[in-house]
Amino acid sequence: MLRRILARLGQVASRLYLLAFAGFLLGPLLILGGAAFNDSNFPTVSPWQGATLKWLQALFHDGEIGDALISSGIIAGGVILVSLPIGIASALVLNSLHGRARGFIYGLMVSPMLIPGIVIGISTLLFWRQIGVNGGYFLTILAQASFISSFVMLMIAAQLQRFDRTMEDAALGLGASRLMVLRRILLPYLRPAILAACCLAFLQSFENYNTTLFVRGTETPLTVFIATKVRTGLTPVINALGLVMMLAALLGAVLWELKRIKTFARA
Repeated sequence: MLRRILARLGQVASRLYLLAFAGFLLGPLLILGGAAFNDSNFPTVSPWQGATLKWLQALFHDGEIGDALISSGIIAGGVILVSLPIGIASALVLNSLHGRARGFIYGLMVSPMLIPGIVIGISTLLFWRQIGVNGGYFLTILAQASFISSFVMLMIAAQLQRFDRTMEDAALGLGASRLMVLRRILLPYLRPAILAACCLAFLQSFENYNTTLFVRGTETPLTVFIATKVRTGLTPVINALGLVMMLAALLGAVLWELKRIKTFARA
């Protein structure tokens, strides 16, 4: 009897914990989304002054937010183009090493992840200024890619751990060149990891603030724009922007899951 009561209490406690954990994660997002529909000039849900869609309308007519989104998209696209080849090449090199050299090279490759973003931003700006390159898209892409490439490398390297090297040896034994093996065998095998690395690189770039702040030059990415609004005065337009971004992320996740289920059903 006592054992049954303790088991029941454990189930109730675990459910309460999961409920509290979900509330901790989703509560701020729900408040942010609710504030986008509050007819108040301040980004809050309390006091509720009536439902309105004017902040969503103002969002789609705000040229500054549109420019900031375009700037962030350009930077994120450039970061993917730079960090993806570097990450794939680094993972391939790391996978071919053994012994102490592997540990040393691995530590060297992941070290940019441990450096504060402020340090990366300032050092990148000081280095490139010596050769006459000031802040802007180019410098922002290089600064972000210097540490985002490490994340890409880790994802590709994790996928390579499960790669059957006998497939590569068999292709080489049948007369295939190294380039053909890379194009016909290795890259198709790495495609899921490459797609995931692209998404991760995009998100890491899109949300970055510390590094971007020092190398952006005259450009204003979205994170810098929002930080400026925090200092000068937020409006519920920012809440509407957050709501749209959450819905876009949710829609993307649902579409990806539906595609995965469809692909699994076909297999």
